[in-house]
Amino acid sequence: MDRGALSDFLRSRRQALQPEDVGISRGPRRRTAGLRREEVAALAQMSPDYYARLERGTGPQPSEQMAAAIARGLRLTLAERDHLFLLIGHGVERRVARGDHVSPGLMRVLDRLDDTPAQVMGAIGETLAQTRVARALFGDQTRFTGPARSAVYRWFTDPAERQVYVVDDHELHGRTYTSKLRQAVAESGPRSLAATMVAELKAGSPEFASLWADQEVGLSYSSEKRLEHHEVGRLDLYCQTLLDPDQGQTLLIFTATPGSESASKLALLSVVAASI
Repeated sequence: MDRGALSDFLRSRRQALQPEDVGISRGPRRRTAGLRREEVAALAQMSPDYYARLERGTGPQPSEQMAAAIARGLRLTLAERDHLFLLIGHGVERRVARGDHVSPGLMRVLDRLDDTPAQVMGAIGETLAQTRVARALFGDQTRFTGPARSAVYRWFTDPAERQVYVVDDHELHGRTYTSKLRQAVAESGPRSLAATMVAELKAGSPEFASLWADQEVGLSYSSEKRLEHHEVGRLDLYCQTLLDPDQGQTLLIFTATPGSESASKLALLSVVAASI
């Protein structure tokens, strides 16, 4: 780990990133060039002291997961992310998949949706980034590690994953998840992470094994989402998607019909999110 070079690189990227780039109000008294350290720490969901130590060149070596969080927080390009990993000491052969990196363009869109449930999903259902309202609605889905990073995997292995969805929709969700995972295996091959996940789910979930045996293909997620939130109750939302074909990632944006009861509840959830 090259602490001096890492310190210089982090400082330069922080100073180049403006508050408006990440949806933060500049305010009348801002004198810092670019973002403040604590703002970057908040964007990367880490301790301000931890980030400050890294920038001072006195911090411990970040894990690969932490390095990826810093890259997202600083809105790094893919080349800048790779450089960050090398400075930290995670060689190309050891670092996490490039597909985990959310492009700055997609992050800029997400930054402007802070009062809306929105999240970036990876190719096999990994939640890579969420707005505060999305975390209030679905919980922090970025905290998971290993196979559990995938919403598909959690659907068949963790009963808590289903609690936010109306029970009557569970069967269709399971079938659609299975169909989409089958498509991912066909596209990425028998040695892919998707194929590994299929093997694990077939061994651990009789429900998934049965659905997989049905060979169902071509199902798509419904744009209408019927949710049950533990604080605000029933929500009828619409899900719009924005695809980044280069990264194989999708931005999901959840909205309610203006003037509806669900719109009022979504506004209430935004207030709840402000305290998270």
